[in-house]
Amino acid sequence: MRFNKIQVLSAISATGMVPVFYHKDVDVAKNLVKACYKGGVKVFEFTSRGEFAHEVFGELSKFVATECPDLILGAGSIVDAPAASLYIQLGANFLVGPLFNPEIAKVANRRLVPYAPGCGSVSEVGFAQEAGCDLCKVFPGDVLGANFVKGLKAPMPWSLLMVTGGVKPEEANLKSWFDAGVTCVGMGSNLFPKEAMAAKDWDQVTELCKNTLEIIQKIR
Repeated sequence: MRFNKIQVLSAISATGMVPVFYHKDVDVAKNLVKACYKGGVKVFEFTSRGEFAHEVFGELSKFVATECPDLILGAGSIVDAPAASLYIQLGANFLVGPLFNPEIAKVANRRLVPYAPGCGSVSEVGFAQEAGCDLCKVFPGDVLGANFVKGLKAPMPWSLLMVTGGVKPEEANLKSWFDAGVTCVGMGSNLFPKEAMAAKDWDQVTELCKNTLEIIQKIR
């Protein structure tokens, strides 16, 4: 484990953004992560979405350890405990899921690895917090909206929330989420435009990451 729980949560809180990405090609994944790192990204979520995704993650994990030494790499789309164990073994410094599974919380807590489960209700966030989840993912963000975050934070102000879905690298969009009280945002396709990916224009990705992080620092 390259980073402990406190380091991971601190980095997520400090930067306010976690890029979310999956690609079956190891080289594409390496280039994209490096581009994000150059743009100031400190925490990156690689989602487990395809066959042999764990093999890509394993290679990416080794690459990051040498080429992006300050980058914290985690695994996303984790829905069961066996996958959680596998990704921790491959070097995941945090786990994220679209749902809350108490069995994953047990695995993560045993190894002191942050687990951010996807929660779609106030009760789910409460149950996740009881199970030791410091950071909860509001998902799907585009369905629940910023008012959900604001409403939840009123009676539960201690809650640390990450929103994924419906987040754009634009000032008005980001301001609405941070004003509502999120700790950080998770961003996927909007941070990696199709044309940039097709052209392998990694400089554009670096620039987008840099600009987005600057916007977040400004509006907080």
